[in-house]
Amino acid sequence: MIRPMSKSTTPGVTVLVTQLSRLIYRRTSEELLGMRVKEFATLAMLRDHSPIPQQELSEMLCIDANNLVLLLNDLESKEFAFRRRDPADRRRHLVEITDDGLRAFDNAEKGIESVEDDVLALLTRHERVELQELLAKALD
Repeated sequence: MIRPMSKSTTPGVTVLVTQLSRLIYRRTSEELLGMRVKEFATLAMLRDHSPIPQQELSEMLCIDANNLVLLLNDLESKEFAFRRRDPADRRRHLVEITDDGLRAFDNAEKGIESVEDDVLALLTRHERVELQELLAKALD
């Protein structure tokens, strides 16, 4: 038996955010950014919160600690970030972005902006700012 469609034809927020995320992810190639999307997201956090305890970075990125270690290994091999012991607590590592990491992030940001411009073309500048603010608020 086929069920009748619900009265609302707009998917819920979770479905829409997931679809938007997948759309952006598919259009954002490593060639466009010069790095993987996960590396870009990590450098974005490091740009705004460097130095940051590694565990806190893991929580902010919603990445398992073991996967973050692998990601940071890649960023360190590219000299985009580095880890050092926290002088206040030698058991912890602090993660920092390097000058090369900042330059790479700035270049990648231009690429991601072109993807955002394409994907969000139907939104006004004000709507895009509002969307960014609402998403950031939801993640707090």
